Amino acid sequence: MIARFAGAALALVAALAVPASAPAHATGLNPAVEQQLGEAYAATAQYSYTPFAAADGYRARVCLARAEGGMGFHYFNESHFGSLDPTRPGGLLYEDAGHGERRLIGVEWVVPVKGKNMKRPRLFGHDFQGPMPGHYPGMPTHYDLHVWLYKQNPNGLFAQWNPRVTCPASAASGMSGMKDAKGTTSMKGMQGNSGH
Repeated sequence: MIARFAGAALALVAALAVPASAPAHATGLNPAVEQQLGEAYAATAQYSYTPFAAADGYRARVCLARAEGGMGFHYFNESHFGSLDPTRPGGLLYEDAGHGERRLIGVEWVVPVKGKNMKRPRLFGHDFQGPMPGHYPGMPTHYDLHVWLYKQNPNGLFAQWNPRVTCPASAASGMSGMKDAKGTTSMKGMQGNSGH
């Protein structure tokens, strides 16, 4: 009985899984993409509670921002790198919610580059950005796709940078040695025109 109720509840959540901030983004998307976004939302909503993200293998890595906006704190699960499954993103995006808490704002799919003739990955009807260098030691050169499921982005649901997202100055100290593809160091994350 409980299993049947849980299954029905999950089906209802998946059917109604368009987040409150999505209507401005969702207009005009085809039904297949809407379905995939609902699946992504249903699979990742639990990560609003960061201990659940940690329990599922996501690790806090960097906070990225630049003049045109930010991406926030990145939590990556490297075992999901290469996934094009809407329910298995390689990254979760958070912002500072105050009092040491983080608020889930988006999700990210990461596909490592496999050879110079690799075809650009595509998900939700959108091409991934990149290729770009890794954002922390050991992260491979990759393509990625951001989806702002939990925080509206005036630049669009799939835009790379969100002008409503910033990184606190205190987050910069852990990234002081990070460089972008042009070798530029930024105290608020990577800068440059090549990806993050």
